[in-house]
Amino acid sequence: MTVAAILAAMGLRIALLGLTAGVGATQTFFPAMILVTLYAGWRWGLAPIAAGLVFAGWLLGAFRGEAMNRSQIATLVLFVISSLITTAVAAGLRASMLKLAEARRRQSEAESRLQVTQTSAGVGPWEWDIRNNILDLSLTARRNLGLPLEGPLDLDRLVEVIHPDDRARVQATLRDAVKGGHYEVEYRLARHPDGERWIHGRGEVIRDEAGRGVRMLGVNFEVTQRRRAEESLRESEARFRALADSAPALMWISGDDGVRIFVNAAYVEFAGVTYEEALVLDWRSRLHADDLPAILKAQIAGEASRRPFSLQGRYRRADGQMRWLKSFSQPRLGPGGEFIGFIGIAFDVTEAKEAEAKLTGLNELLADRVQEALAERDAAQAALTQSQKLEAIGQLTGGVAHDFNNLLTVIIGALDVLQRNPDDDKRRGRMLEAAQSAARRGEKLTQHLLAFARRQPLNPEICRIDTMIADSESLLRRAVGEGVDLVLDLKAGGRTTLTDSGQFEAALLNLVVNARDATPPGGRITIASQGVDLTEPESELPAGRYLRVAVRDTGAGMEAETLERAFEPFYTTKPVGKGTGLGLSQVYGFVRQSGGEVSIESELGVGTSVAMMLPVREAFSPVEVRAVQPPATRATSHVLLVEDDAEVGDLIAAMIDELGHMVSRAATADEALAIARTDPTVALVITDVIMPGGKSGVDLAVTLSHERPELPILLSSGYTGQELVRAHETPWPLLRKPYALDALAQAMADAWDRHAPAKSVRKGGKAKG
Repeated sequence: MTVAAILAAMGLRIALLGLTAGVGATQTFFPAMILVTLYAGWRWGLAPIAAGLVFAGWLLGAFRGEAMNRSQIATLVLFVISSLITTAVAAGLRASMLKLAEARRRQSEAESRLQVTQTSAGVGPWEWDIRNNILDLSLTARRNLGLPLEGPLDLDRLVEVIHPDDRARVQATLRDAVKGGHYEVEYRLARHPDGERWIHGRGEVIRDEAGRGVRMLGVNFEVTQRRRAEESLRESEARFRALADSAPALMWISGDDGVRIFVNAAYVEFAGVTYEEALVLDWRSRLHADDLPAILKAQIAGEASRRPFSLQGRYRRADGQMRWLKSFSQPRLGPGGEFIGFIGIAFDVTEAKEAEAKLTGLNELLADRVQEALAERDAAQAALTQSQKLEAIGQLTGGVAHDFNNLLTVIIGALDVLQRNPDDDKRRGRMLEAAQSAARRGEKLTQHLLAFARRQPLNPEICRIDTMIADSESLLRRAVGEGVDLVLDLKAGGRTTLTDSGQFEAALLNLVVNARDATPPGGRITIASQGVDLTEPESELPAGRYLRVAVRDTGAGMEAETLERAFEPFYTTKPVGKGTGLGLSQVYGFVRQSGGEVSIESELGVGTSVAMMLPVREAFSPVEVRAVQPPATRATSHVLLVEDDAEVGDLIAAMIDELGHMVSRAATADEALAIARTDPTVALVITDVIMPGGKSGVDLAVTLSHERPELPILLSSGYTGQELVRAHETPWPLLRKPYALDALAQAMADAWDRHAPAKSVRKGGKAKG
């Protein structure tokens, strides 16, 4: 633009005056500098000034060495000053024009934003020329009213879209606004496809110098949703008031300042005042004097906590009667969760309080009778329990007598045959074998009874259940036979328990044999183990970690009656001679003695599952099996036998004699002490645990250990009570009755071997006390 303006100025000068020197050398450059300054700014406007000076100097010959006169120099100075002023004025004009353009742009953007905002919000601007009755409605205003988006409009056309019931009100509001008021009104549209619609109109009147209205500017927007919400709220409030007024209880709502803002009809009726008076009624004037302090204290604390609270006291009704009221107050929260007051309800509980007082009197009256009835019931229960115990003892005694009679028949018969035929070697061997077999069966029967009574002495050790079951698999399969499938499902993993491995294997074998007898050929018996963790107590088991070992069969199952009696001793569903009825009893006693529990699940036609729950004990160590040692041999020694039963003593003395030792006899602890104190040749004391005379075998052993610490002691007993528990806690070995010759020999050898360190010390001149 600058180059074009300079060339145009030079061309115009040359075209009008040629290339001769004289006036007008720079005049044509003024339009150029004005144009360039307005277009590009004052910096570019300096270029035409410089170009004019150069052009004038060339015309005047200054570049050819010709001297300029004073008039020519003055003319160039005036050109520079005038052109600078002209450029400055043009630059100022340019800046003003730019500011005006920016202001118009901003105004246009603001108008666009306002229009977008109004359109998005559904606000429709409008203008009414009052003098000419011409309406100018925006597109949004037309949409709100359901009018065509194009075409002229007047006030009469606008009135047609208003609901007929609201037209007169809208027209009156317009007239009042034109006369000197503010225009604001809500009205319904005459018809709309979406149903009834409400429009809110608002406007201001613009007046001339004389105060006459010439124009009205305003907006309209739809308020249908708000009107519907208000109508719904009114209906909800009406329903609430109807419900509250129909309730027989006193109801109220209070603000955050504690003042009532609503009460129901029952509240007003109880107070006997008007609705407005009920809102400000001070209930302290109606409270019973005895209840006033407690009620006020509880109310202040409840309202201060802004949490639900309850009150109960006596209030004077409108008829003067004192009635018991029980109230419940619940805090109210605003939309933002802020506390805005309480809502409460109170019930008349006078009848309930009177009934409670009557019941209290009746309770006191019936207390003695109840105690008498309870005493009679306890006596009857005790009699029934005693009867059941006697019945159980009778059944147990009958079963034990039956089995022991059978065993004694074999033993007595065998001994009688031996006595009648002392020289018949062949018959003697057979009879001795039968007698010994019957005696062993008697020993086993005793063990079963002790296990059921949880008196069977156990030899507990840490055992891995899965390992013990797997090791017994071959024995269990032989017991099951070939007609029934045996499956092991061992999932207990590394869990261990503290138990007697031999008793556990016997219990498991009992369960497997029972399952085999109940399972038809082709059936299945499953031995399953798994870990069970009880988070809460179950039955009689406390919470903790357990091992569950279950034996399931696919037999016929048990009936409910059979299931209830399954653990009873000598109770069996097997044919006569096929079972003793002690198998499950032995399992029950062993598991209970081990700190666990046994359960049975059975379904007819499906099968039975017997499960043992044993507590887990940590610190696992593999089960150790002690090798059976042959009877020890020892030189002839002097043995003191302490046994109060003469026949048992004779037998044991004969056995000791058979082993090649001398025997001295004592029937009481005192006799044994007298012999041991006077006879230093006694090398071993074998004493029964339970002794007559007030001193047990343990007491004898303790006394002898102090008086003769070098003397070995062997305890022996067939008893299972507390004294035997004490015997287990002593350092001396215990031999259980009944026992054979080999067991006696082994026990005597163990006693001598166990006491060997003490004897060596004694030989050194220092005895342990």
